[in-house]
Amino acid sequence: MKRCTRMLFLMGLGIAIMAGGYSARSIAQAAKSDPAGSADLKAVYATPQDVAEGKRVAESACAGCHGIDGISKLKDTPHIAGQRPGYLYMEMRVYQGGGRGNTTMSNSVKFLSDDALVKVSAYYASLDPAQPAPPSAKAAPARPDPAAAGKAAAAGCGGCHGETGISKVPGMPSLIGFDLKYFVTAVNAYKNGQRKHDLMKTLVSAVSDADKNNIALFYAVQKPAKAQTPSPGNQAAGKAAAAACAGCHGENGVSTGTAPSLAGQDAQYFVAAMKSYKDGSRPDQAMKAPAASVDEATAKNMAAFYANQTPQLPKIRKPLTTAEMAQRCDRCHGVDGNSTDPRSPALAAQRIDYLDRVMRAYRKGDRKSNAMAAMLDGVSDADIESLAAHYARQKARAVVYLSLPPK
Repeated sequence: MKRCTRMLFLMGLGIAIMAGGYSARSIAQAAKSDPAGSADLKAVYATPQDVAEGKRVAESACAGCHGIDGISKLKDTPHIAGQRPGYLYMEMRVYQGGGRGNTTMSNSVKFLSDDALVKVSAYYASLDPAQPAPPSAKAAPARPDPAAAGKAAAAGCGGCHGETGISKVPGMPSLIGFDLKYFVTAVNAYKNGQRKHDLMKTLVSAVSDADKNNIALFYAVQKPAKAQTPSPGNQAAGKAAAAACAGCHGENGVSTGTAPSLAGQDAQYFVAAMKSYKDGSRPDQAMKAPAASVDEATAKNMAAFYANQTPQLPKIRKPLTTAEMAQRCDRCHGVDGNSTDPRSPALAAQRIDYLDRVMRAYRKGDRKSNAMAAMLDGVSDADIESLAAHYARQKARAVVYLSLPPK
């Protein structure tokens, strides 16, 4: 809508109504000629009289759940005081059509006229928003940089595996270049005794699941390099013998799946691992048959070949910190969740439980939004909890929408 392009958004001025000669009725009429641009902005242009009438609608239809002041005291029920007026109007239209799967809300607004929706939206938008949620022991903490957390958790591993996971000790595996799932599975195998190694079992016994994932990420993002250990053997013969391994471990030992990459691996460790697969001390049905046909000399040649190949970074999607995720959300929802678009919801100072529930609904597809589904794809439950807590603690600011005169 052309009028929308001439709007000036001013933060922190307390109300969210149009100060001018437009009534809800006149804007509703204008919407007929510009339904795509005007229909969801009618509440922005409401007059003080419209706001007063909207309060009467709120008393009968909304206050029971959302409060007459727009500050909800019910679990999973959002605060709507100071919320963006176009968004409130659009959401109630969606509820009227049954598009949210919420019978209580649908019944509450089912018989409200379009004029009533405009006015009640303008009323709640005109109120002072909720105060930020206080710090709470129950609220999820902000997620730190997982790779940095992994580095801290892996501090004790450097003595054997190298500070950045590149081995300098013969017989000790390099830890770079692995798929994250493979790395965690291998650590768990040491922990539960499936892989026999008393020292490793003791070292990993107290490592939490979160730390395992963080350590895996830390090593996965390190600059790849070959193990700094001897690799005796015939590389040409090893390359020929390793041809059958490429299907799982990749060309030249660079895996593109969940099988471990072998490129740049310590040669002595490789030979020991093949021996363990062969004699059954490291049980693995996928490796038992291939290892059975490899004698010690061939294993050494294969080890020499793989040790001299250049490892590569695995293809991973690095988890974001809470601050990084919030920066992405702020592109639509405004700085610290204070939207300056009358059609985009503010998130600042919203109830934690409501934000948590709604994000899960978008991620699952119960709430339909291509943009939200894409933003939340791959976001964990813990990430959602942290995001909800982040926005609930932000200071909410109301907005005035002013129409500038045409040039």
